[in-house]
Amino acid sequence: MARTKIAVTPPLTAAEKSENRRRLNMERSALFARREAAKVLKLVLQGDSRRRSVGSIKSLVYSPSVRNKKGTFALVCQTLKHLPIIREVLEAADVLNSKWRKQDELVCIVTYDILFGQATSSTGDAEKFLLRRKDALQAALARLLVKKKVKSVEELLALDQTPDISKPRYVRVNTLKIGVDTALLELQKQYKVQKDDLVPDLLILPPGSDLHDHPLMINGSVFMQGKASSMVAAALAPKPGWEVLDACSAPGNKTVHLAALMGGKGNIIACELNEERLKRLKETIRLSGASNIKVLHGDFLELNPEDPSYSKIHAILLDPSCSGSGTASARLDHLLPSSAPGRTADFTETERLNKLAAFQKKALAHALSFPEVERIVYSTCSINQIENEDVVKSVLPLAATCGFELGTPFPKWQRRGLPVFEGAERLLRTDPVEDKEGFFIALFVRRGSGNESVKADMSNGKNTDRKHVSKRIVVPATTNLFKIWAHAQLSRPNCSCCR
Repeated sequence: MARTKIAVTPPLTAAEKSENRRRLNMERSALFARREAAKVLKLVLQGDSRRRSVGSIKSLVYSPSVRNKKGTFALVCQTLKHLPIIREVLEAADVLNSKWRKQDELVCIVTYDILFGQATSSTGDAEKFLLRRKDALQAALARLLVKKKVKSVEELLALDQTPDISKPRYVRVNTLKIGVDTALLELQKQYKVQKDDLVPDLLILPPGSDLHDHPLMINGSVFMQGKASSMVAAALAPKPGWEVLDACSAPGNKTVHLAALMGGKGNIIACELNEERLKRLKETIRLSGASNIKVLHGDFLELNPEDPSYSKIHAILLDPSCSGSGTASARLDHLLPSSAPGRTADFTETERLNKLAAFQKKALAHALSFPEVERIVYSTCSINQIENEDVVKSVLPLAATCGFELGTPFPKWQRRGLPVFEGAERLLRTDPVEDKEGFFIALFVRRGSGNESVKADMSNGKNTDRKHVSKRIVVPATTNLFKIWAHAQLSRPNCSCCR
């Protein structure tokens, strides 16, 4: 009787075992990155549709909760870039059932990987489902190319392509933890680095420099912060020992910059209404090592200037919710559905800007009512006149009554306010093309405080220390005069811009 020979699989070699482990690890990493990317994509798309985002794409991806930051960032950006194509392909292929339609973001992420990304393994339910329908997806994509009269996906993308704006990588040194020269020497080991000629604790690195895994970033010794954003706290020029209020604080880069400028001395009240953004603020403060910041979960507009808790506030930084139009490129807003080419400003967008401006006027008028405040900086990352010069102009009569006048932050800076009223040359603007981001800064200084003549040589970061006079002209928040300027009855928008 013939015996059946049983084939014996030879044992795997050490190299083969190692290769299998590497492959499995890569598959698990890719699977996890797709799930993290889907969560971020959901927040991004929800915020874009409501115009009330809790953060930019970058800030959401680089939050502490996201572990695979590089993989997640790439997947989110590439999926957004291909999103119109992906959705049209999914609709044409008609492969989704009710279960998967409810998981739109994950489906879009996996579909991107199948059609345009790396080879996708069958690990994961969404991957298995869509891979079984890969032929239908590819056929729908081929029909779309024919419909659009292009030969490749690259040509299809080029129809709606927005050019990237390359800009230097700015890094602000957290002087609470490390000196500027020490940080410079450490970063020079890997990058070409130079000091900024305007903001003394700012360093400039080549475009695209990736510091997210650098030890100085991880331990909070440096923060990635744009030049214009870094100019805001420097324009306020708080003195060590002062009481300072950051009215709309999250995610906290400017807040911890204030703490560093004050040398960790004095007190900062960091006010933030949005609960999700409050978490980011607390994490930023923890990372910075600042010990003189008190977080206040509440609405700045609800703070009573006559409350003894705020009677010693010397300075207020007011960087309220704005359209973020000046940092759209840095925030990758051109990838969002609302920024699709051919989309024009509609009534909804105009209404949104009007609501933002109403809130901004109300907040600035409220800041002017604090009795002991000597310096107020109002800033936005917007290029819109309605959020900038128009807001300042509207409160100038109230500011004068309260004893304030416009100061001139960074006198040597060449770009000033739009000439729409006398004194607008004291305002500061940065240009989204020339300076790679568009910011607006207005400085209010109380007459008789000893600060109005301090052109605080902010061009080299030095702050002149002068004795101030205690004479005040006060308009309490409870008076009719204040109420006239705080007339806006619109609800506070909950949009977010890059801080």
